[in-house]
Amino acid sequence: MTTEDDVRRLALGLPEVTERPAWGSPAFYVRDQIFARMHEAPGILVCWRSSMEEREILLEAEPEKFFTTEHYRNHTSVLVRLDHIEADELSELLLEAWEARAPQRLRDQRGQ
Repeated sequence: MTTEDDVRRLALGLPEVTERPAWGSPAFYVRDQIFARMHEAPGILVCWRSSMEEREILLEAEPEKFFTTEHYRNHTSVLVRLDHIEADELSELLLEAWEARAPQRLRDQRGQ
């Protein structure tokens, strides 16, 4: 089980990440690209994926953890139930979201 505090700690631990509000909730940006934000509903994270295919794999594999709504139907992000995910998996999701949105140069620097 994870919390918004875990999201904040893990997201801000990634290179060049800043936090600022988006749509009335905390959001995390790499440069000027949002890669994750807290949903308006408590305990839900909106997390970017690199593709619709990647999103669909998560949705099909673990629907108790990952879901979407009509609003996000055509968006690559997935909604995450924080009370159903462990910190190590959350860390991996946030890193993948960061990688999906970070500039190539920054991704290359992180890989060194």
